[in-house]
Amino acid sequence: MSKAFTREPDPDDEDDDGAGAGTLALTLPAGTRNYITLGGLQRLKDELQYLLHKERPAVTAVVSWAAGNGDRSENADYQYGKRRLREIDRRIRFLRKRIDLAEVIDPEQPRGDRANQVFFGATVSYTGQSGVLHTVTIVGVDEIDLARGRISWISPLARTLLKARPGDTLVFHAPGGTEELSIVEVKYSRIDTAAFVPVATASLRGN
Repeated sequence: MSKAFTREPDPDDEDDDGAGAGTLALTLPAGTRNYITLGGLQRLKDELQYLLHKERPAVTAVVSWAAGNGDRSENADYQYGKRRLREIDRRIRFLRKRIDLAEVIDPEQPRGDRANQVFFGATVSYTGQSGVLHTVTIVGVDEIDLARGRISWISPLARTLLKARPGDTLVFHAPGGTEELSIVEVKYSRIDTAAFVPVATASLRGN
């Protein structure tokens, strides 16, 4: 038998630590761990190592070189380099905090009688009032990929789906209004996370 119930999502605060330029950062609810898949955690670690051992030393070297080229106030290489160093250091602090709070959850772990119930790592298929089938996978805040249907476990939709089973009917309070969702399938499988790929930055010297 289906059941209908309502969950009110808690408002999310803005992240004031700074995730780095061009990066969407979601604040974890106070007092919670950073639930994440093993692949997601590895990507954070790979980025941290890249920043610490490759990009930061490279930018520091350029800043030192640019500092000897006359008036620093009119030295574009120096000004850009210093700004980029601040961005890198902010991102390093952010990554360290996320990694320190990380709690890895394996979606493939045995779940017993909860195998068809929605928790972190679940892939959920549901229909809305239009009857269109949607599928989402609930992942960590640093693993969001909307193009692949991967949503954060703290998102309003994930919170609405939490603990639901196939056959349940839920009331989802979306920004655009209220919608009734019907759960079709809940499954758990391996979640492949894209490896960290450094974003190319403009060369400082000669610009």
